[in-house]
Amino acid sequence: MSTSFYVEEITAGIGAHGTWKMKLKTAITTASSDFKPSVVRCDDQCALGKWLHGSKIDAQTKLGMPYKVNKRVHAEFHECAARVLELALAGKAKDAQALLDGEFKERSEKVVRALNKWKGELLSSTKAA
Repeated sequence: MSTSFYVEEITAGIGAHGTWKMKLKTAITTASSDFKPSVVRCDDQCALGKWLHGSKIDAQTKLGMPYKVNKRVHAEFHECAARVLELALAGKAKDAQALLDGEFKERSEKVVRALNKWKGELLSSTKAA
């Protein structure tokens, strides 16, 4: 795959993950959601996860550290998002909000940093070539 393909997918992933905070805030406020924690916990159901777990990334890239790091932090993000959602759906708004403002925020920022780092490495390798 071309570098531009990877950059486009990474950029889309960053944007899509930004919307999770709003979805979870709504779940906390309403104690309801269209999403189930068991599905949110799976890191291969969102667009970024489908890409990371799918066949569009070549085997060589999957052996690299940027891929491995991004796959790991993405899975950790989904685990935390599911826990926020479980608390929200259980009516534990205060606990859910605390988790959202704490660990979830950290994990979300970590995903964005890792994706941006990967994207930067891809772009700099293109310029060096």
